[in-house]
Amino acid sequence: MDAITPKAKHDTPETHSHVVRPADMEWKKTRFPGCEVKGLLLDKESGLVTALMRLAPGAVLPDHEHVKIEQTYMLEGKLVDKEGPVAGLSVGAGEFVWREAGSRHVAWTPEGGLMLAMFQVPNKFFEHDGRVTDISGAQWDSLWGRVFKE
Repeated sequence: MDAITPKAKHDTPETHSHVVRPADMEWKKTRFPGCEVKGLLLDKESGLVTALMRLAPGAVLPDHEHVKIEQTYMLEGKLVDKEGPVAGLSVGAGEFVWREAGSRHVAWTPEGGLMLAMFQVPNKFFEHDGRVTDISGAQWDSLWGRVFKE
């Protein structure tokens, strides 16, 4: 039997498909040296994020937790767990890694890397002063905590 999709509010060109052209977008610097991003999808209600991330050789994503499942497809270079329970784990170009909710680590790109990253909700970054922030440096709970309270 064929699936039947009822007509819904997403049947117009404006609400059905959203084409994103990353080649026409500028790379945006993050607060982490050598880490740039092109946001492809951000749903502020659910926290869903899809982004291209480009890290320079030696760039580090400091101590962070994947609050829900995180998925990464490496397009170029190598992503390595620098610290954490699986320190030394390496994912290279053409490889895919997904991480369980609650997984925590420090990641780096010894030779640089380009990746497609998908998050069900943005990462928590653990600051040296005890704060918990998102990639922008904003307090994580004030922006994303509501996702868990609904």
